[in-house]
Parts: sequence; structure tokens; C-alpha cells
Amino acid sequence: MSFIIAIFNEFLYRPLFNALVLLYAYIPGADFGISVIILTVLVKLVFYPLGTKAIRSQKALAELQPKIKEIQEKYKNDKEAQAKELMELYKNEKTSPFSGCLPILVQLPVLLAMYRVFWRGLGSDQLSLLYGFVPNPGALNSMFLGLVDLSQPNITIAILVGALQFLQLKLLSPKSKKSKSEGFSDRLQKQMQYFTPVFIVMVLWNLPSALGLYFLTTTLFTIIQQYIITKKTDVKPS
Repeated sequence: MSFIIAIFNEFLYRPLFNALVLLYAYIPGADFGISVIILTVLVKLVFYPLGTKAIRSQKALAELQPKIKEIQEKYKNDKEAQAKELMELYKNEKTSPFSGCLPILVQLPVLLAMYRVFWRGLGSDQLSLLYGFVPNPGALNSMFLGLVDLSQPNITIAILVGALQFLQLKLLSPKSKKSKSEGFSDRLQKQMQYFTPVFIVMVLWNLPSALGLYFLTTTLFTIIQQYIITKKTDVKPS
């Protein structure tokens, strides 16, 4: 286990931490918040192709929901036949209910490293991890635009993250007509749409707001990327 942690620290956490300090050193005004935003955007750009693949998979599955519900209703008393028909549907449509998971799983170690950078990166003890070519600032000023101390919790940032998370989940939800025979999956999806943002706000409530700024930037970037990909796929050839 210690070997895995050592690899994680050396190949993910340390490079990202050094990138953050390097940005902090060369950005005019040495604004830590701006450094957090730029580093987050750079990482999101690196994973843009994987993010695009995940969004397209989610959109394809959303468009299949009417057919999936039809099969589930038709074979509700025969789970074996239902599973067979669903597999056939996924095969014909060249998609999978798990196709959006792999891109997310690939990004997960980096996301965890980013989380740790913004969680521990403000400590002066971490500066010993700097590479020789990265200027040592001696200490990191945690202020963002001279207004927010990113080393402390910030309720406003936490609420903004929750609001954007709600918007993102709302945009990802398939648009369907209201029905009295609403299934369990539909009810669960609606509950998660409200529960997830509230849960995230509660988690960020007592954490350093650098993490909140990271999640805020990530969510906003994802919403914009989702909008671009959705608009491209919705455009019909003339």
C-alpha cells in the first residue's frame, strides 16, 4: 500500500503541486485563487477528449430512455427476456450503460491528486516538495482577489458549487413527459438531482474554500463543454 501511495505522490500529487506553485510565482499579483482556476482549467483541457466521450455516452443513453422503458414495461415479469432485449438494444445502438464510466475512472486518480493539492497545498511544509526549477515563494498567500481567504471555508462558494451542480445534473437529465406510472429509476434520478448538490454544499461547508473554487471551476467547465458537445450533435446536416 505504501508503494502505491509513493507512486501517487511522486507522479500525480507532486507534479500538480509544483504546477500550482509555478503558476502562483509567475501570475501577476501572485493570486492563489487565479492559480487554482488556471491549473483546474489546464487539467480539464488535458482530459477534454475523455470528457467529450463521457458526455456523448450519457446523451446517447438519455435518448434511449423511451426504448429502455418500453422494454422494461413489456418484459416486467420476465427479467431474463428483459435483460436479453436490453443487451440487443445496446448492441444495435452501439452503446453501453457503462460506456460513460471508463473516461471518468481514468480521470479519477488525477482528480484525487488535485483534491489533495488544494487540501494540503497551502501548508508551508509542502514547499519541500518543489522541483529545483520552481521558485520557492517561502509561503503561499491564500487570498483570492484580496477578498476570500481560500484556506478557510466560504459559504458563498459552497452554495455556488451546489447551484452549478444542480444545473449540470438538470442538463444531463433526459427530457421526458410526466407520467403517473413513473418508475423507481425516474424517482431515484429526481431525488439524486436534489440530494447531490445539497450533499456537496454540506461537504464543502467546513473545508478550505480552495477546494470549493476547484469544484466550482470544474463544474462550470463541464457545463460549457456539455453545452458545446450537445449543440454539435444536435445540429442536423443541411
